[in-house]
Amino acid sequence: VQLQASGGGLVQAGGSLGLSCEASGITFRVYDMGWYRQAPGKQRELVASITSDRRTDYADFVKGRFTISRDNTKNTVYLQMNSLKPEDTAIYYCNAVRVYNSPVNFSWGQGTLVTVSS
Repeated sequence: VQLQASGGGLVQAGGSLGLSCEASGITFRVYDMGWYRQAPGKQRELVASITSDRRTDYADFVKGRFTISRDNTKNTVYLQMNSLKPEDTAIYYCNAVRVYNSPVNFSWGQGTLVTVSS
């Protein structure tokens, strides 16, 4: 299984970025997928998730600012990030969350770095 995240970069506070993550080696459409992030010195945390039938859920700290979506024809999950804050600075990763209601995680990819300047 490979999870290749891209789209990170440097942006000013209040700006926007769109992340993409292409998965290979899995039957993507049956997996609930998530975006996670890990800031320096902090634990990795779940930011947003989307089920196989496209129900979404967000951490409180990104609600109203981030939008997760997926394209099963491209085996890709997206994260649109608006109104970015310096505290959103982190490495962002995608991974599976659940499959057939069972928790699952694959090996973490390299992630993509998002840096928000104040």
